[in-house]
Amino acid sequence: MSARLNQIVVDCRDPRSLVRFWAALLGGDPVDRARGWSHVEPPGSVRLAFQPVAEDKAVKNRLHLDIAVVAIEPAIAQALRMGATQIGETATDDQGSFQVMADPEGNEFCFVCG
Repeated sequence: MSARLNQIVVDCRDPRSLVRFWAALLGGDPVDRARGWSHVEPPGSVRLAFQPVAEDKAVKNRLHLDIAVVAIEPAIAQALRMGATQIGETATDDQGSFQVMADPEGNEFCFVCG
């Protein structure tokens, strides 16, 4: 079988708002689509799509995005200004440093450096 990753889809309450957060964070232009969907195609990355669902996020993600940054502290500060939440403290191990964050709807992601 030959397959390739086409897009990553995030269930959310407000795709139009959430796509703008991710477009500001990763680059690319937010696109609003039919039936409430939205997406962004960050430069050099796969499409990130947002699908409307009725329920709120209730538990920790089973899958999260690792976002590579040059420096973690400035990335945290920018994401906080955009509506993200910092979860815990920055951790460092033999692979480098990472910081768990949550987007405005509570979907976890990590800034990674190292």
